[in-house]
Amino acid sequence: MMFLNYAIWGAWYVTLSTYLTIDLKFTGTQAGAVFGTTSLACIISPFFVGLIADRFFASERVLAVLHLFGAVLLYLVTQVTGFGAVYAMMFAYCLCYFPTIALTNSLTLRHLKDTGRDFPLIRVFGTLGWIAIGVTIGRLRVETSTTPFLLAAGASVIMSVFSLTLPHTPPPNREHTVNLSSVLGFDALVMFKRPAFAVFAVASVLACIPLTFYFSFTNTYLNELHVENAAGKMALGQASEVAMMLLMPFILRRLTVKNILIMGLLAWSVRYLLLAYGNLYGGLWMFYLAILLHGLCYDFFFMTGQLYTDQEAPAHLRGAAQGLITFLTYGVGMLIGSLVSGRTIDYFTHAGRGMVTRNWQSFWISSAFTAFLILLLVAVFFRTNSRIENTRPSESETKKCLL
Repeated sequence: MMFLNYAIWGAWYVTLSTYLTIDLKFTGTQAGAVFGTTSLACIISPFFVGLIADRFFASERVLAVLHLFGAVLLYLVTQVTGFGAVYAMMFAYCLCYFPTIALTNSLTLRHLKDTGRDFPLIRVFGTLGWIAIGVTIGRLRVETSTTPFLLAAGASVIMSVFSLTLPHTPPPNREHTVNLSSVLGFDALVMFKRPAFAVFAVASVLACIPLTFYFSFTNTYLNELHVENAAGKMALGQASEVAMMLLMPFILRRLTVKNILIMGLLAWSVRYLLLAYGNLYGGLWMFYLAILLHGLCYDFFFMTGQLYTDQEAPAHLRGAAQGLITFLTYGVGMLIGSLVSGRTIDYFTHAGRGMVTRNWQSFWISSAFTAFLILLLVAVFFRTNSRIENTRPSESETKKCLL
């Protein structure tokens, strides 16, 4: 289940902007807007999962229906070429796909006896699925075509049928009252009374801006430079993420949250400088290193941030706190990042004599500068020496801190 669900995502996500800008000739702003449909769907999907899927329908049946509709919409994406039509089809598809991430996680957790031991071993197959499809698309050399969408559509049909064979998982909250505030995690806004958490939340939203620069346009950049098997090479980033996950327990025990976040943001700045100055003539190693830094970039900031949020939240608000930080990052932050990255690439794009040229070096340097500014924000204003502990504070202790 995990392998298929993330292979579907990885099939189109990495190469989306490449297809839009190179094959359909969309502007950077248009490509960024289409890429931003993923963030809009992340904002809307909690409504679906929390208000509908968790109360009325079995998870495996919802997964089957969503992936079947998703397959149809992915096919329709390949049949349209105008910005409005592509945007509408992608938005509709993302509304079908992104609820499946929460549903596959919740379905898995409902049927495990030892979640701490077993869930990471199951979830890692999602990363392996992403790697497998990335390598496949790179080797097929179809990154600028509609083939990735067709591969994703075919995998969606398989996933739809396979979902019906999963263990029956009835809705968990049929009898519970669910409201908009609890679904979006707004109950956890009380945590903003703590200055350190407020700074962390703001920095998390801002950090999604340079993050989206990488996800939106790295594959486009490497293809314009004619880097062979660019999608396959980018899959090395997910491999490094797996390795970094294994190292994180040792790192968390030895460094403070603040130092880990700073190191993660510094890695983002270094990564963008490597992309800015890398080339095919003796500088290919810079591209490899920039991609391999993904594990450090992502886990040091976002995984650490999720653990920090869980640790700082009172016991009765931990679920709401995770919902809030997800809404702020994958929703608000990445939506802003998608729009900003698109406008930025247009700013560094020049058209003349029937040709379009992009000043990629300036684009990546601006990304590195943005990440460094966020690093300074964390270094100066995030005033805490806390570490990620093995044991959580009691509910009474955290309530006292909040008050």
